[in-house]
Amino acid sequence: MRIVLPEPVAGIYAAVEELKAMYPGMPFTPDGHMDASIGELVAAEALGITLNPPSKAIHDAYDAAGDVQIKVTADSLFRSTPALTVVVLSVVSPAEAKVVYDGSGQPAWDRAGKMQKNGQRQLSLFAL
Repeated sequence: MRIVLPEPVAGIYAAVEELKAMYPGMPFTPDGHMDASIGELVAAEALGITLNPPSKAIHDAYDAAGDVQIKVTADSLFRSTPALTVVVLSVVSPAEAKVVYDGSGQPAWDRAGKMQKNGQRQLSLFAL
């Protein structure tokens, strides 16, 4: 499923592409809280789920089936605990994101790598 990004969000990713073209080799990747907030907003609007207050542990949102964890990533994600439902988005262009996974958290948890020293397990988009 493809999702058209809201215009202000698309503007951020367009600016990133412009900066990458101007300064080759520099990533200019939106990350951290901004990346997470963008993913949560886009997933909530596109999939009709309700966001929890910011910084709620484990689950970012909920729907009629229960709690939902939302991730936005380019190639892999990190998880420290299993979630009831996981939604993973990938920004595929400055104007569009793609739903890579929207389903039960347990199969995603089972496919993740071994626990790392930081208490997280890595999961590639390919594994989803």
